[in-house]
Amino acid sequence: MKAKANIADLAAEVRSGGRRALARAITLVESARDDHREQATELLEALRSPDRQALRIGLSGTPGVGKSTFIESFGLMLTGQGLKVAVLAVDPSSARSGGSILGDKTRMERLSRDPSAFIRPSPSQTHLGGVARRTREAVELCEAAGFDVVLIETVGVGQSETVVAEMSDLFILLLAPAGGDELQGVKRGIMEIADLILVNKADGDLKPAATRTCADYAGALRLLRRRSRDPEGFPKAMTVSALEQGGLAEAWSEMQSLADWRRRNGVWNQRRAEQARHWFEDGVRQGLIDWISSRPELDAKMRNLSGRVAAGELSASAATAEVLAMVKKDG
Repeated sequence: MKAKANIADLAAEVRSGGRRALARAITLVESARDDHREQATELLEALRSPDRQALRIGLSGTPGVGKSTFIESFGLMLTGQGLKVAVLAVDPSSARSGGSILGDKTRMERLSRDPSAFIRPSPSQTHLGGVARRTREAVELCEAAGFDVVLIETVGVGQSETVVAEMSDLFILLLAPAGGDELQGVKRGIMEIADLILVNKADGDLKPAATRTCADYAGALRLLRRRSRDPEGFPKAMTVSALEQGGLAEAWSEMQSLADWRRRNGVWNQRRAEQARHWFEDGVRQGLIDWISSRPELDAKMRNLSGRVAAGELSASAATAEVLAMVKKDG
């Protein structure tokens, strides 16, 4: 009864916008302990409300592009307009300690002091799927706490972009000014999921290069088949300067325009429904893996089969069928 009462109290504090309560709630959903997972599920269910929806913006970019500077400048611009902004940043982890090694609060010092902003770095712990699940739940908590915009920064290592796109309403790709050859290095898949490409550092000596780079990407986007469920002109490329705050208001206007169009045309609700279905199925798959790992006999068999597959002694299909047969028998 005490645990249930504590969860009810925590839910009430989160709903009222308590920052410490939100931090405690995110710590709870990030925990892998079985009892904490049960409490986290209860908390999320208690806070579930379709009336509280933030604009979820996924953001990715290569190292050195200025993501932290952009997020800080962009976030301060939004809080200056009276909006509440949450930043969930998935940091690369230390291979030894599993701890976060980028330290977003130190990289976004001004934004972290803003009373209308909330920054939460999360170590990836070399397990992207687990982080994605916890990050998605953290997004839901931020919405319940009344934040208007939730920025989800990826580690920028390929698979994370697709994962974050599955929990975002808009996906932004941040790029640096570069020569034409750099265009070939950007994966087509990332460009296809991006709603807006922002070429940062469009200031000083780099401004001409940023303008040329933007034109290159705009041309590349025109060659890609336009998505039928987006308005004319999207996805598009723009230049910004996080250092001088140039182009940020225009980029925000484009984000709002696209989000409003998607709401009016039913795309928003359809996308959220598809994402909910995706995370339900992903949760079931992850739960089954955790269930197998929690049973010594099944876990040992899984490891044995994994070794045989790696050694070429058994096909992946045959090993999979054997594991599934054991799960059915044990379940």
